[in-house]
Amino acid sequence: MAVSSLRLKRAAGQVATIAITLFGLLLLTFVIGRMMPADPVRAIIGEDASQETYQMVFRQLGLDRPVWEQFLRYLGDVLTGNFGTSIRTGQPVINDILHVMPATIELATFAILIGAGLGIPMGVTAAVNKDRWPDHLVRVFSLFGHSMPIFWTGMIALLVFYAKLGWVGGSGRMEQFYIGLVDERTGFLLLDSAMAGEWDVFWSAVNHLILPASLLGYSSSAYITRMTRSFMLDQLGQEYMVTARVKGLSRGQTIWRHAFGNIRVQLVTIIALAYGGLLEGAVLIETVFAWPGFGQYLTNNLITGDMNAVMTCVLIVGVIFIALNLLSDILYRLFDPRTK
Repeated sequence: MAVSSLRLKRAAGQVATIAITLFGLLLLTFVIGRMMPADPVRAIIGEDASQETYQMVFRQLGLDRPVWEQFLRYLGDVLTGNFGTSIRTGQPVINDILHVMPATIELATFAILIGAGLGIPMGVTAAVNKDRWPDHLVRVFSLFGHSMPIFWTGMIALLVFYAKLGWVGGSGRMEQFYIGLVDERTGFLLLDSAMAGEWDVFWSAVNHLILPASLLGYSSSAYITRMTRSFMLDQLGQEYMVTARVKGLSRGQTIWRHAFGNIRVQLVTIIALAYGGLLEGAVLIETVFAWPGFGQYLTNNLITGDMNAVMTCVLIVGVIFIALNLLSDILYRLFDPRTK
């Protein structure tokens, strides 16, 4: 009974924390929207409109009301799912985001698979060979991935691998010839083209996905490698590692079963944060590759001063990180029974 009561209190505390965080995020988003130098009225009516038209739209948007009342109105709209209409597209902002988000999720998912697939084994290898040549090689490789500007590597990669060698596709999600051949059922081009049996479109999409996903994956692998190496070094210095070897376990068993097994929970958080960073931080790579995703949508609306779209994008980024932290907590409990 006491255990059930404790779990109930913990769950209630978690719900309260999420609610407070979301409220703070909404307040922060509203403040950012009001601090931006863009004039939402001018963005709607243009620079040549009369002062009478300006005042009429100013009142229609509720900007003549007290700030606290504007916030309550904004809060009420968000809670009812009303995020406003995009000035740039003329469509509800949430519809625009639902349209572009699958492209970014597709890109970020493949990137994190590459990043984790590279970063984890490299981090383990570096830790096991501390201060020897494999460790130095991995650290230099990670340093380049962490320090090189991704827009620069994107342009160089396009020039070399697409324009010069022709190994991969160029900008966009597929060749221009295939645009419109596949109905958008889910928005995920690989899935939609496979479901429709349009394999030419599928392989064109894969060809265009390889380069931007690899660059993002390489960038995220630098962070994952560094953290994996740090976690593994801490575990390899523990006394239980010596005990495991004395008991006759092989070097591979002690490294992967014991040391790596004990850092899985920590890696869950690292990978989740890296994935969240890819979802909201793919702005530059989407711009370089003309990738019609969330990052490019946010960039275009920042340029045009479309504050409804910008505020909603900022809010969604915050919700993504909250959701990933919640998912990390759930996975913690699955991987480590001591946290239950």
